[in-house]
Amino acid sequence: MLLQTQIPLKKQADNQIDYSSKLILIGSCFSENIGDKLSYYQFQTIVNPFGILFHPKAIEKLIIDVINNKTYSEKDVFFNNEQWHSFNAHSSLSNANKETLLTTLNTTISKTNQQLKEATHVVITLGTSWVYKHITSNTVVANCHKVPQKEFSKEILSVDDISKSLEKIVSILKTTNPNISVVFTVSPVRHTKDGFIENMQSKSHLISGIHQFLASTSLNQQNNYYFPSYEIMMDELRDYRFYSEDMIHPNQTAINYIWDKFSSNWITDKAIKTMDKVATIQKGLAHKPFNPTSEQHLKFLKKLSIKKETLLKSFPFMKF
Repeated sequence: MLLQTQIPLKKQADNQIDYSSKLILIGSCFSENIGDKLSYYQFQTIVNPFGILFHPKAIEKLIIDVINNKTYSEKDVFFNNEQWHSFNAHSSLSNANKETLLTTLNTTISKTNQQLKEATHVVITLGTSWVYKHITSNTVVANCHKVPQKEFSKEILSVDDISKSLEKIVSILKTTNPNISVVFTVSPVRHTKDGFIENMQSKSHLISGIHQFLASTSLNQQNNYYFPSYEIMMDELRDYRFYSEDMIHPNQTAINYIWDKFSSNWITDKAIKTMDKVATIQKGLAHKPFNPTSEQHLKFLKKLSIKKETLLKSFPFMKF
């Protein structure tokens, strides 16, 4: 008896992820969910260096600035609610000190530039097609930072807008790093603040825009891919027991389920065996003994240390 519909997924035939891969995840908060999993299993992973970015235009602006090694100056930041902000970055980078914010932005630009040059995979998770345009500067922002809404106009990106934005992103990435693999996915998090109907319209534009790009550009045979995170949530996990209490975000069970699909689809069989070893160490490190000084626990720690040292000989970049 089948109790759910299954989205058919085949093991990725080429450019799979292993422990030599260097990954950068950019986009919505779901990027961080998958990024946390990759980090837990000790893959070489960078997640949202400029914080959560929800829409394609914000990611496009970020990639262009990073590749061009943009230098942020006083004209690129503003003061609001007792903190300095950049319209191009998430509020997690904001700071009460202007110079600190500028230093953070410029350091992050420099680091991310080098990381993109060395990356084997970029995973881009799109969250919404809705964007806010700052009226005074006539620019689309990544984050409004609680600036009064009257200072922005709200627009939805068309399917063509999204497809063209993705083409720019991939084109500039591959100008710098020709062999990089780009994996697109759509976040299963619903943006209900835009409205329920508007959220569905937004997700539809994202999915159509991605597939239009993949199908119609000359770059579509150059290591560009799609992973159906949104579709797995909507079709395989269509039950509110897979949502957190806000009924909007996937809960941990759903995140684990989608991660299992992603890892079995994208990660090499050899790396999955290493993941099992990493998980054993991580669980051992998280273990809280009843008696930390007992002989049994000391033997356990010694065995765990040996396992860790053995793994580090093969993968010195791991940090437990």
